[in-house]
Amino acid sequence: MGGQMRTGQHEMARQVSESIETGRHLLVQAGTGTGKSLAYLTPLIAHAVESDKPSLVSTATLALQAQIVGRDLPRLLEAVTPELDREVKVALVKGRSNYVCRHKVGGGFPGEEPQDGQLFSLGEDTSVPHLPGQTAGPSSALGREVVRLREWAEETETGDRDELMPGVSDRAWRQVSVSAMECLGPQRCPVAEECFSELARRKGAEADIVVTNHAMLAISAFEGLAVLPEYDVVVVDEAHELQDRVTGAVSGQLSVAMVQAAAAAARRHTAISVDALTTAAANLEAALAGVPNGLLPSGPNEEQLTCLDNLRDACRAALSDSKGDASNAGDGGRQIARSRLSLILELCDRLLEAKQQGEVVWISRASTFDPQQGYSAPDDSAPALLNIAPLSVAGKLRQGLFADHTVVLTSATLAIGAAFEPAAGALGLLGDGAPAWTGVDVGSPFDYPRQGMLYVASQLPKPSRGTSPEALAELEALITAANGGALCLFSSRRAAEDAADALRSKLGVEILCQGESSMAALVKQFGDEPDTCLFGTMSLWQGVDVPGNSCRLVVIDRIPFPRPDDPLMTARSRAVAQAGGNGFMSVSATHAAVRLAQGAGRLIRSTGDRGVVAVLDPRLATERYGSFLRAALPPFWPTTDRATVLAALQRLAKG
Repeated sequence: MGGQMRTGQHEMARQVSESIETGRHLLVQAGTGTGKSLAYLTPLIAHAVESDKPSLVSTATLALQAQIVGRDLPRLLEAVTPELDREVKVALVKGRSNYVCRHKVGGGFPGEEPQDGQLFSLGEDTSVPHLPGQTAGPSSALGREVVRLREWAEETETGDRDELMPGVSDRAWRQVSVSAMECLGPQRCPVAEECFSELARRKGAEADIVVTNHAMLAISAFEGLAVLPEYDVVVVDEAHELQDRVTGAVSGQLSVAMVQAAAAAARRHTAISVDALTTAAANLEAALAGVPNGLLPSGPNEEQLTCLDNLRDACRAALSDSKGDASNAGDGGRQIARSRLSLILELCDRLLEAKQQGEVVWISRASTFDPQQGYSAPDDSAPALLNIAPLSVAGKLRQGLFADHTVVLTSATLAIGAAFEPAAGALGLLGDGAPAWTGVDVGSPFDYPRQGMLYVASQLPKPSRGTSPEALAELEALITAANGGALCLFSSRRAAEDAADALRSKLGVEILCQGESSMAALVKQFGDEPDTCLFGTMSLWQGVDVPGNSCRLVVIDRIPFPRPDDPLMTARSRAVAQAGGNGFMSVSATHAAVRLAQGAGRLIRSTGDRGVVAVLDPRLATERYGSFLRAALPPFWPTTDRATVLAALQRLAKG
C-alpha cells in the first residue's frame, strides 16, 4: 500500500503489521526522518477496514495531532483509497473542555467567578498549553474575546478550540466551555443533540481511525470512563512522553481556596448551609500552616488526616443536601457547584488512602521571582497546596491499556542505547505477569557521524544555580563562530532570558527568546532567518523542526536532570532504592537521557543537514553516568576539543 517505502520505514511497517496480527505489544524506536507516521498508519488503515472496532492513534502534543489529522492521514488516504473496499472514516476526539458548550453560550451556566477561575481545572488534555505566554487582558479585552467566541460558536462546525484563529486567553475560553465534571450530560442537557463534544464522540464511535491524546488515553485506562470508543489497537506516538502525561492527567491538587470557592458556589446556586464546609476549610488551613514545601514521605499527618476526613464528611452532606429535583435538572449553576464538591470529595478520598494505594503526597506553594537572587522560589507566605500523584502508573497501564488492547509504542527516543527495558518497566511491561512485547530499533536515514558533531565543553565548571560567566563566554564563542543559526536550550526560563540579555549587546545576530511571542511565530522566524538564534526551555526540546542551515548549532546548557527537590521523582528514586535498585540511574538519569536525546535531535532533521550539538555541562564527559547518557544520543562524531568545533562552525557559517 502507498507506494515505495524507505528501508527503516518499510521495516517499521512490517513490525507494526506483525504486532497487529499476533496481538503482541511492540516498542519501536524510529529515528527522525524515518517517516514513522506513514509506517504505522499504513498497516493501521489496513486493519481498521477489516475490524469491527476503530483503531486509535494517541499523541502527546497538539502539533503532532494536527499533523496527523491535517496532513499525514489525508495524503495517505488519497493514495490508498482506490485499493480499499470502502471509505475510511477519521475522527479527532479530545477532552470536553476543548469544545464550546452551546448550553453555556446560551446562558445555561453562570459566568466565571473570578476568585476561583483556575482552581477546578480537571486536567483532561490541558497538559499541552494553548498559545503559550498569552494571558487575559483587562476586562474590556476579555469582553471582546468573549463576544468573538460567541459569534464563532454560531459559525463553527466543530466547536474545537484549536480551529479558532487567532486564539483567545484561557480565561475567555472558560466563559464558553465546561469540564467533564461540570457537564450536565446528554440525559439532562437541553441542547445535548447539538453538543460539539457529543458530536465528536459520536463521530469517534463511527470512525475507523480515532486520533486522540495521551491524557484521554490515561483517563480511559485509569478511570474506566467511556471517553473513547471501544478500540482494539492503539498506536502511541511520542511514547517517551506517555508516563509523564499519564501521571499529569491523574494527578490532583487540593487547596483551602478550592474549598472556599466550592462553598461559595454551593451557597449561591443551591441555597444550602455551607457552615460545615467553611469550618472544614479553616481547620485545613490551620493544619497546613507552616508545613514546609516538599514530599510528605508518610502522607498527611494525623491532624491533616482528621481535617481531610471532616472535609470529606462536609462534602458528602453538601452533595446530599443539594441534589435538587427534575425541575432544576438543567441548572448549570447547581451542576458546577456539585461538580466542585464532588472533586473535593474525590481528592479527600485519595489523600486519606494515599499510603495504602501507593500514591505520593507533597506540599507546594506558588513561586515568586526574587530579583536579588535572580530566580523564582516558593513563597513561604503563600497558601499551601496538597498534591497527590501515583508513585507508578505501570500497574494501571498494564491493567487498563495493555490487558485488552494491542499496543504499539513508538518514538525517536524510546531506547537508551539498545535497551528498551527502562521505558517498558515504567509503563508496566516488566515483572511478574507482564504481557509479552517486542522491542525494535529501525534506525534512521541520517549519517549522524558525518552530518553532526557532539561537543562536550569539558573545560567548563560544573553547573550551579544560574549560568556561569564561563558558560556564557563559551556560548558567545560558539554563536560567533557559527554566525548565528543557533537553537539554545536552557534548563529554565530565567536562564534563557538572562543569557539572551547578556549576549544581545555582544553578538551581531538577532536573538529571539521564548515568551516574547507565540511559539509558532518564534519558530517560524527562526526557520526563515538563517542567522537568527532562538533561546528557550524544555518546550523547545521537542517542538522545533527546522531542517536546513537555519539550525546549524544546538546548545544545551546542562544535563536535564529533574529538579533535586521534585517530590514525585524523589519518591520514585527512593522506591527503586528500597527495592534494591539504583534510584538515581533508574529515575533521574533515565529521565535526563530521554530529554537530552530529544534536545540533540533538533539538529539533524534532513539528509542535507550539518551541524554541532554543544553541551555546556562537563559532567557528560567526566562523570561515570556520562556514558549512559551518551548512549541515548544519536551517534554524532564526539569531541571535547574546542578549537576543532569552532573551526567546524566557521566553515558551516560560510555555507
